[in-house]
Amino acid sequence: MTTKKQEATENMYPSKAPVDTDINSQQRTQRELELKNWSEEQAHKIASAEGVELSPDHLRVIRLLREYYLEHGTVQSGRELGEMLNEDFADQGGRKFLHKLFPEGPVTQGMRLAGLSVPAYSEDEGFGTSR
Repeated sequence: MTTKKQEATENMYPSKAPVDTDINSQQRTQRELELKNWSEEQAHKIASAEGVELSPDHLRVIRLLREYYLEHGTVQSGRELGEMLNEDFADQGGRKFLHKLFPEGPVTQGMRLAGLSVPAYSEDEGFGTSR
């Protein structure tokens, strides 16, 4: 048997669907929404303005950066992304190969082309660079 107070509360807050209370899930959902506002066409336009013609390898880097963001969110430092990319492209020459693709740096320029914020300390030469 329900009380009038319970009925009033249920009427004020009807439960139509379960509420997601998992913070990690909510953050991932937010990141998914953020990532929807980007397209490869945008990346091509930005790259063209920066004098870069996107190849399949460029797009692979961009996709990796976007996937990493989706899974992990904003990183504390560009070094984390630089190490991840270096590992992933080790067979092709790692950092050296990545710098040929992205003259301004695979993290700095790659994040811009991916439509993501450049991590802290990635562009500050005084702290070292993850270019």
